[in-house]
Amino acid sequence: MYCPFCDYKESKVLESRLTSDKSIRRRRKCENCDKRFTTYERNQGSQFLIVKRSGSREPYSRDKLQAGLTRAITKTTVTAAQIDELVDSIENEIIQLGNKEITSQDLGDLALNKLKLLNQVAYVRFASVYRQFQSIEDFIAELHKLQISKFNLEILNTQ
Repeated sequence: MYCPFCDYKESKVLESRLTSDKSIRRRRKCENCDKRFTTYERNQGSQFLIVKRSGSREPYSRDKLQAGLTRAITKTTVTAAQIDELVDSIENEIIQLGNKEITSQDLGDLALNKLKLLNQVAYVRFASVYRQFQSIEDFIAELHKLQISKFNLEILNTQ
């Protein structure tokens, strides 16, 4: 494992733990600069394919999904750890479905549903790119749907 500070190749593992999402967290110390850093190891398990709108297929990329969500949370209170948890949750849901392929639309819908509960501003930003908003009316319609769903949720919570 290369040190993120000095790029030295050797590091010593100080501690290893299994996390709640079944990845391995390792606390490491660089043997060159003595700085400490943390790495996470995930079992890639069963990879699946994304079926694009055009019908083409490409391997699922966690980094690509995470980058899109990270752009949506810019200047919000959502943390990087929350995005990691959100992506883990989406991946776990896809794996539970047991399919080797998922449409980009289904993946986007999963992300939107989880993002809606996390941060509404990030939800609208992600929706605007994912649903390819073309006009202000598209934004207004989405905000209206968001407002109605929030109102319905509040009613359910008061019952």
